Amino acid sequence: MPRPCCMRQIGFKPCADYFKPAGVPLRFLDEIKLMLDELEALRLADLNGLYQEQAAQRMKISRPTFARIVEAARRKVADALIHGKALRLEGGIVEMKGDKEMQGRNEKEVGKGRGPCGCGQRRGRVGRCGLGRARQNFQRAAEMTEKTKEEKQS
Repeated sequence: MPRPCCMRQIGFKPCADYFKPAGVPLRFLDEIKLMLDELEALRLADLNGLYQEQAAQRMKISRPTFARIVEAARRKVADALIHGKALRLEGGIVEMKGDKEMQGRNEKEVGKGRGPCGCGQRRGRVGRCGLGRARQNFQRAAEMTEKTKEEKQS
């Protein structure tokens, strides 16, 4: 019987759940699941440029485990890019670090906390991922739809 997996710590929550090729409906695409610990391994190793030992310490796992996670993540991302598949970001055996430990994009912005979309911006501002604007646009579209329904009824 294999050992149970230990919890892996992640330092952010992604702003989006899916990435897919533009212009192709999601229902026509094959889907690849990228776990949140794999995404965190990519962020630490490739985006932040940390060595595997340092990144493994941040995720509270061993270096060989980190190497396996980042290898699997790179294989999945390459498969999605090369073969035009959708990437679904979800789940895994993870726990979020506390807000005080949360760091911004350049790893020097400690203590700013997570914004409503998890992008590291303070509340009330539009996040780096533009999710704040998306919510505003969605609300405007909903208001316009209500207005057109009322006009049709009268």
